[in-house]
Amino acid sequence: MPDQEERRLKVDLDAIKVAVQKREKRFLRPLLEELQPYDLGQIFFRLPRVYRPHFIRMLDPGDIALLLEELKTEEQQEILTTLGPEKTSRVLNLMSSDEVADLMGELEEANVNTLLKSMERDEADKVRALLHYPEDTAGGRMTMEYVSVYNYYTVEEVIQYLRREAPTAETVYYVYVIDADDRLVGVVSLRELLIAPPDTPVVEVMFERIISVTADMDQEVVARLIERYDFLALPVVDVENRLLGIITIDDMVDVLIEEAHEDISKLSAVGQTEMDVLTHPFASARRRIPWLILLLFIGMLTSTLLSTFEESINKVAALAFFMPMIAGMTGNTGTQSLALIIRGLSSGQLTRDKYTQILKQEGLVGIIIATVCTLLIVVMVTLLYDLSLGLVVGISMWFTLILGTLGGTAIPLILHLLKVDPTVASGPLITTINDVFSLLIYFGFATMFIHYLFP
Repeated sequence: MPDQEERRLKVDLDAIKVAVQKREKRFLRPLLEELQPYDLGQIFFRLPRVYRPHFIRMLDPGDIALLLEELKTEEQQEILTTLGPEKTSRVLNLMSSDEVADLMGELEEANVNTLLKSMERDEADKVRALLHYPEDTAGGRMTMEYVSVYNYYTVEEVIQYLRREAPTAETVYYVYVIDADDRLVGVVSLRELLIAPPDTPVVEVMFERIISVTADMDQEVVARLIERYDFLALPVVDVENRLLGIITIDDMVDVLIEEAHEDISKLSAVGQTEMDVLTHPFASARRRIPWLILLLFIGMLTSTLLSTFEESINKVAALAFFMPMIAGMTGNTGTQSLALIIRGLSSGQLTRDKYTQILKQEGLVGIIIATVCTLLIVVMVTLLYDLSLGLVVGISMWFTLILGTLGGTAIPLILHLLKVDPTVASGPLITTINDVFSLLIYFGFATMFIHYLFP
């Protein structure tokens, strides 16, 4: 399937290059008909930069509006610069209000005011209202392109109104019912409207037990609600239950992807904003260096502590052979538990009343893993060296694997209780801390039983 898509895009791209070179819009139009916004964005990205301004100027405002919704902020600004004031205004009027608000949220205030003045009044008012909300809240994510009707409508009147408003709505699967004060009193699905008799009052077919969100609710909480109830959209209300807008499933998918990227970046200790592969080297290094310096100092502490076991290492050189294995296995078990806890906290499955249960579960998991690995390592080391060394390595591994599992479980839970983002307990930090304690345990046991290893 990907190969077919690549071939199709290549054919379209070659034909589009010819149309752009000839500056012939009549050749370009058939190539773009019924093209999905994603495909339009892919074609734009694959065009050589010299073609892009001419390609944009040959597009209709509606096509440009679809394309802008697929691009990043800096790329959107680049395109708007090439359009000129008049065409920019037409394009912004055709875009969803939430997309325009996201775009303007990254611009200078003077540029925002200029663009808003060029837009139609109704569209500009929607964008102004959205700009008041923080980007990571329900208000910042909602759109005002929805369909609402008054509670005195009949089903037939709702359908007639829906026909008029559907072309500009973000989604028409749900119609929201409001009273004379714009308070949300019900919601009715398109399916219910289609099967109900035309003269039925809408209040008789609507659902009154509405799940809604407030404008200041965090976007992650909203995403979990949509995931939990399998809704296509959620209404956003103010403190007096007045309908402000809706949040659609496609916006929440973007939120879940962004949050996943953020968690991965923190777990990797590369910085929250460094999920783009291509970035400025100095910016990338600046975000990584603080973590690496912290880990460097912890590593120096480990080296200093290990120097106290120099005599043991000199007497039994084979002890050094198993240092990487002990430290690595402890770090691996800690990282596995950390990933499980972060996933549970992010999805909302792991609530405070389940902390004790998850600690017991992971403790038992650690004992099982430690026992299996210990038996294997004792047998292997005994066959390669002798039973005494095998027992020291095995017993050390048993304690360190349990420690690693419990550390990877407890640290993010403690941070969550302290209202600190648990993803800051990143993999490298957990691994380094586990290295310190695992090696101390290993060489501590070796020193205690040195007379058995070296009679």
